[in-house]
Amino acid sequence: MLLSGIFPPITTPFYADGEVYYKKIESNVERYSRTPVAGIVVQGSTGEAILLSDQERRDVLKAAIAAAAPNKVMIAGAGVESAKETLRLADYAAELGYDAAMVRTPHYYKKQMLPANLLAFYRTVADRSALPIIIYNFPQATGYDIPAEVVIELAGHPNIAAIKESSGNLDKVKQMVVGTRHVKRQATVTETFEAVTPRMLKAAAAESEKQSRELVSVASLANPAEAVEKRGPSPVHEGSATKPSSSAVTVVGKLKTRQKEVGFQVMVGAAHQLEPSLGLGAVGAILAFACPAPMACYEIYAALKDGDNALAREKQERVKLAAQRVVGELGVPGVKYALDLNGYHGGPSRLPFLPLSGEQKAEIETLMAGIKS
Repeated sequence: MLLSGIFPPITTPFYADGEVYYKKIESNVERYSRTPVAGIVVQGSTGEAILLSDQERRDVLKAAIAAAAPNKVMIAGAGVESAKETLRLADYAAELGYDAAMVRTPHYYKKQMLPANLLAFYRTVADRSALPIIIYNFPQATGYDIPAEVVIELAGHPNIAAIKESSGNLDKVKQMVVGTRHVKRQATVTETFEAVTPRMLKAAAAESEKQSRELVSVASLANPAEAVEKRGPSPVHEGSATKPSSSAVTVVGKLKTRQKEVGFQVMVGAAHQLEPSLGLGAVGAILAFACPAPMACYEIYAALKDGDNALAREKQERVKLAAQRVVGELGVPGVKYALDLNGYHGGPSRLPFLPLSGEQKAEIETLMAGIKS
């Protein structure tokens, strides 16, 4: 699965009494689906997953993917302290149609989280998961920082696709990018080299089958003998029929796909360091700041992709202070208030988070002024 681009790790809206507001989840996801973000992460740290019950996590995953556009890569936060419960949640996400599972580092028993423990944990999950695994490192929250050497060793597993590195350590990002360059894999992409999801293929096949049935129905009324000739073509391959390559094109309905070589994909989680992280070789980012400001984050990525480094740096400076303060210091309540300001559904957070003060809200209003949503 190609993981290039910007991914907002969406928040979980609540009613005033603390119950999950599922309709607002759907509304936010529908709006993100109309932006140029590459995909959506559901039940990450920004989604307050750790404050939800097991059933609520499942219900949030279900509500979000039902509202998502088929061309958006959907990533399910599935990290639980034990491998068994992690697999149980990842399997449920797979049943719903998610494309990958993001698994945070187990951390409660920190002194026992030695390299051997982490290697065994992630390999066990990756061996048995129906979804590709994204390692999630967030030491600011967990108090545990997975060593780059362990990540590099795990990168060789065929079902471990990426890491979300949220430590903000640029040297570590560089170390992981360099240390995993030997990993070579193939990912299915569109003609324009954007990600292809199983949901996209399913939708394309369904549309092709629908058109085929309509053509057969019309033709059979005129001349039953010609009905078979009117059927739409089955999926075909253009290019080499025996050896897949980046130039070979597979057609499913109106969707044309090809293969692209990708390695182990390093993604980052610090919006205030997005431009330098991408410059070091990160392929994309899962950014809490992209929840209220997906366009502002995407513009940094797009400028670098177009080779305009000066524009990327300019756009990075525009959001740097807001990202540091709103996300890094005010946390989930700050992100949710920024969402409210930019027309998304933010609202309250669950205890132990406290409501923002009037001064904090005024500060966020100033910081977010002019930042695109």
